[in-house]
Amino acid sequence: MIETFSVLTLQLAKAYGIYVFATGLVGLTAPDRWRLIMEDFQRSPALTYVTAVIAFGLGIALVMLHNSWTDPLAIVVSLVGWVILVEGMLLMAAPEGLMKVGAAIVGTPGRSRLWAVFALIAGIALLVAGAAGHASA
Repeated sequence: MIETFSVLTLQLAKAYGIYVFATGLVGLTAPDRWRLIMEDFQRSPALTYVTAVIAFGLGIALVMLHNSWTDPLAIVVSLVGWVILVEGMLLMAAPEGLMKVGAAIVGTPGRSRLWAVFALIAGIALLVAGAAGHASA
């Protein structure tokens, strides 16, 4: 059993797990979709900026709610919030570099499937950790 400090850590781990798992399913069942999404982002500064603002807002909220570095699961959950926050900032301030990385990652169906499998595994791991974990506080 995974021991963590907070019930919030467990709840966020489950929420992240569901999201990451669903994202992995999309990548596995429709690997071209991620490439098409990246192409739309690259063509639409407005879409990129709106996505950046949403990611930034979500990231700052997650960091404000959960910025705990007490145990491995809490660290993973906190890191996810920080990654979302930084991704939102980068998409607002300098989207070109992040877009190039994203396009390279999902540029072929094979790479998309590889990332999809990683997302499925990570999503399951987060779901299991959140569902089977125990909070001490």
